[in-house]
Amino acid sequence: MLAEAGEALSRMWEHILARPDGPLSFRFILQPAMAALLAIGDGIKDARTGRSPYFWTVLHDREKRVARLEEGLAATARILVLGLAMDMIYQVWVLGKVYPTEAAVVAIGLAFLPYALIRGPVERIAKWWQRRAHPGETHLQKPL
Repeated sequence: MLAEAGEALSRMWEHILARPDGPLSFRFILQPAMAALLAIGDGIKDARTGRSPYFWTVLHDREKRVARLEEGLAATARILVLGLAMDMIYQVWVLGKVYPTEAAVVAIGLAFLPYALIRGPVERIAKWWQRRAHPGETHLQKPL
């Protein structure tokens, strides 16, 4: 059983590492770019409303963690679904078989991970920019 799991994990990483050189490789640029655009928009909204940085909140605030994760998944849902579909097409085309776990790992890695990593720094930059442009003003809205 353990040997089978090790073989499956080895196969998965071999397949994933081969994807950027195969057909549909444009998704390795398209999906993170789309996620980055969403993260930038959401990070700016967070700064305007006085919310805490996204990834920091997910990691350190137990009370808000689930709500913020759900918010991020909802924001990236279309990109995740598109990524799953594109990876499954790739798998059928190149491998002749569909590996759903591999497709999920690739979709999360190309869509949700960039979103989560970009949103917080954008929020911090936007807050800094606001303070610089409007010194002395405080937020009128309470953090969510």
